[in-house]
Amino acid sequence: MATITKDTIVGDILDIAPEAAPAFLNIGMHCLGCPASRNETVEEACLVHDTSVDDLVKELNDIIAAKKK
Repeated sequence: MATITKDTIVGDILDIAPEAAPAFLNIGMHCLGCPASRNETVEEACLVHDTSVDDLVKELNDIIAAKKK
């Protein structure tokens, strides 16, 4: 499983780890099925939703790490 960075595409994350969806919902990104949102980077999503990219990247990596266990 790849490490999530600020440049990772949201749709790619949801494809490999659908359980990460709540992390995006929590920042106000409610249109996860929209083509535009699925093609955003994590950084772009954070900019639009006024949230810390570093915090979201950490949360997403924690979710993926837990999946490996």
